[in-house]
Amino acid sequence: MNNPFEVIETRLSNIENLILDIKHQPVNTELIKQPEQLLTIQEAAEFLTLSVPTMYSKVSKNEIPFMKQGKRLYFSRIELLEYVKQGRSKSNAEIEQEAEMYLSNNKKRV
Repeated sequence: MNNPFEVIETRLSNIENLILDIKHQPVNTELIKQPEQLLTIQEAAEFLTLSVPTMYSKVSKNEIPFMKQGKRLYFSRIELLEYVKQGRSKSNAEIEQEAEMYLSNNKKRV
């Protein structure tokens, strides 16, 4: 039977080698720099988990960013993500941080 400390040391060495291999691999920039993806109304509805009629309603009210070419509607995945993020509620920590920054900026002006 092997010494358990030797087994642990061997495993740690293997893990360390794997981490070093990963660290020295070149970064795949194709995954990072993906071109902007345009979505159809069906794809955008699925992306936002909304129905197609709801999407048409939001388009008619200009509530959602869209592009129109002829009779076709297109949506930018990036703009849809920004649209969703605009509805994000701030956490208490973020609100407190903004309040502290506001107060510190106003003290300097006095």
